[in-house]
Amino acid sequence: MNLLAHLVAQKLIHPPSWLADNVHYLTIMGSVAYGVADTNDTEAPSDVDLYGFSIPPIEVVFPHTAGAIWGFGRYKEGMPKSHFGVYQQHHIHDASALGGQGRVYDVQVYNIVKYVQLCMECNPNMIDSLFTPEVCVLHITRVGQILRDNRKLFLHQGICDRFKGYAYAQIHKMQTKDPEPGSNRERLREKFGFDVKFAYHTVRLLNEAEQLLLEGDLDLQRNREQLKSIRRGEWTEAQILDYFEKKRIDLETARTKSSLPVGPDESAIRDLLLRCLEAHYGSLDGCIRVPGRAEELLREIRDRIERAGY
Repeated sequence: MNLLAHLVAQKLIHPPSWLADNVHYLTIMGSVAYGVADTNDTEAPSDVDLYGFSIPPIEVVFPHTAGAIWGFGRYKEGMPKSHFGVYQQHHIHDASALGGQGRVYDVQVYNIVKYVQLCMECNPNMIDSLFTPEVCVLHITRVGQILRDNRKLFLHQGICDRFKGYAYAQIHKMQTKDPEPGSNRERLREKFGFDVKFAYHTVRLLNEAEQLLLEGDLDLQRNREQLKSIRRGEWTEAQILDYFEKKRIDLETARTKSSLPVGPDESAIRDLLLRCLEAHYGSLDGCIRVPGRAEELLREIRDRIERAGY
């Protein structure tokens, strides 16, 4: 039984009925995946972050197979919202975990279509979830393995702007966000004068972006000692801000040296998604029509003409 099925059986979560049995990938994220978890922190241990994807019933991905007309009636926005994007639930306390010691989970499970789209856009959380250490992968099927084996297909130079933007968001939160009273974050800010968790995520994101741009690969735990030192309060807020400014410039240089493609290979990624769907559903005949090469060229010519404003 995969972990989500266990949580459903314990009545701790209540996702759509199809979700738990159709999960193809589930991995631990957060401080555990980054190698910075404080195993000695028994006062306020962090929740375990879980990310993954599932494949919903075929009529959710291809509404016309259920007799729906795209854009009409209840399918006006494409698909039922509860099925389309992501199922998430936080602070799930499983008292039976770890031999009765208990564990608290934060879960985010995406529809595979949304998951692949976010990976193609180089969403840092999605990219990280495909590069977690193997020991963090709690559940993986043949479909999940196909996607994980082809994870480098999602990498392109858009990483520079996307990861840098997420790093800036962490800086902004570090400087402006008030922690919830009585929370672990409030204790951190009182102890160190600023939120060291936002700080370490800033540095982590910048390091990951540089590694991806220059090496085309990602080891999430490479800089764990540096990140641990930030979490221990050994860096000042000013040092974090200086690091951000320096790395912001370094990333532009890394982009010019990168062997990654400028943008995503949408056609190849689409083929990968269809391959995963076919491995789950079986034949996609009647679900989708794959255009011939001539038709693709005509469509590309038309799109370019329209973009040029003719």
